[in-house]
Amino acid sequence: MNLFQQLFVVSIFLVTIYILIISWRQAHDQKNSFGLAGWLYPFGIFVWGDALIIALFWLLISVASLLFNDWLLFLLLVSLFWVVRSWGEVNYWLLEQFSGIHRNKAKDLLGFLIVKNDSIFFIYQVFWQCCLVFSLLFAIYFAHLWLIRF
Repeated sequence: MNLFQQLFVVSIFLVTIYILIISWRQAHDQKNSFGLAGWLYPFGIFVWGDALIIALFWLLISVASLLFNDWLLFLLLVSLFWVVRSWGEVNYWLLEQFSGIHRNKAKDLLGFLIVKNDSIFFIYQVFWQCCLVFSLLFAIYFAHLWLIRF
């Protein structure tokens, strides 16, 4: 890894330690596991309960990438994470679309002002399907680059 890549991975490591501390306070101390954690969306963390587990994942891949000094391994693990996370979100929004019980009120979702009805649920589902496709393509690409080195 070059210096920029190392600094990037170290910054992810440090940020995830901070996220773990905050998420413990939110989920455990304040009993706010389902509270939205909007600024953590780029990490695949949507609620504070997610953060307790997903931040550990980011911490572990940062450590592994630094120990092996392997930028491609970091990118591969991140893209594989997004494959799994996107697949989970596709399923979540598919189930949310047809459930009688809605954890997310349509009117509170980003994009509702454009569609103004329950179609926002399938828009979220399709958005996550697109994320799944892109993350799968990146995972295949990074796996190829990583494997040809051996």
